[in-house]
Amino acid sequence: MLRKIGYFGLAVVVMVSALSGCRRQATTSEGKLKVVATTTIVGDVVRQIGGDAIELTVLLPVGSDPHAFSPAPRDVAAISAAEVVFINGAGLEEFLTELLENAGKQVETVDLSEGLTLLEFADAAHEDESHEGEHEDTHEGEHHHDMDPHVWISPRNVQRWVPAIEQTLSRLDAANAKKYQANAAAYQSELTTLDAWIVEQIAQIPETRRVLVTDHQLFGYFAAHYGLEQLGAVVPGYSTLAQPSAQELAALEDAIRAYNVPAILVGNTVNPALAQRLAEDTGVQLVFIYTGSLTAADGDAPTYLAYMRYNVNAIVTALK
Repeated sequence: MLRKIGYFGLAVVVMVSALSGCRRQATTSEGKLKVVATTTIVGDVVRQIGGDAIELTVLLPVGSDPHAFSPAPRDVAAISAAEVVFINGAGLEEFLTELLENAGKQVETVDLSEGLTLLEFADAAHEDESHEGEHEDTHEGEHHHDMDPHVWISPRNVQRWVPAIEQTLSRLDAANAKKYQANAAAYQSELTTLDAWIVEQIAQIPETRRVLVTDHQLFGYFAAHYGLEQLGAVVPGYSTLAQPSAQELAALEDAIRAYNVPAILVGNTVNPALAQRLAEDTGVQLVFIYTGSLTAADGDAPTYLAYMRYNVNAIVTALK
């Protein structure tokens, strides 16, 4: 599974024991609220609202896969020093469980997926069967998730994040509440504009070609909100760590041919080898997009807004 223990678990105990003897400082010497976000995408949305009033630490580096991330002892220190931790939730950050348990009760955690209507994977039961007998070192309490954690793929879900972030920051740092509220209102307006733009772009795709095949099942919310069908994925289930069977790959090839799917979407944080083989077998193109991570500041997707525009442009160009 995603959580890794061993030397890390020992390091957590040692570090937390040292930290527990000191009073945690919730603000920096400049008076800024110390905030942690798990992924670069969560971090960017928090940054848009917190602005220069917060000191933000993002746990996952640019380009890392949230499904495969292994925390380091320094991440314990970041969480223990923070006033609040913002997470995507919906089961995405399995790596965070042990960190939060060892960091202490004083660290508030905000699950941004709480209150969202989560989608269930159609083949969740089959995914569990495909993993039967694997991961003999699985720890008690770990399991495969039946709900889709990729809520950020739709801006309509991210719009629901904004008030949760703003209200939390305003409560913890009342002196800057008006700044957080103004930033949240401005960002909400940008998300509304983005949503309307996506609707216009998807309208350019003929209805019979509004079919998505991806490296793993992550476009469920986007498809549901914008009138597309998520036909299938190279890797079954929600995680990039799952492995497809030969029968599953053959069935997906048949579906691609039957629906005349023109492209397979491949994320920037996964190995494209399987998708490449499938594309060669079916004669369709690979289209590379950004999935679990933003890019560095000089890349194509340094912010969530840029990330979504890049992906939508790539999808529309491939399908229309």
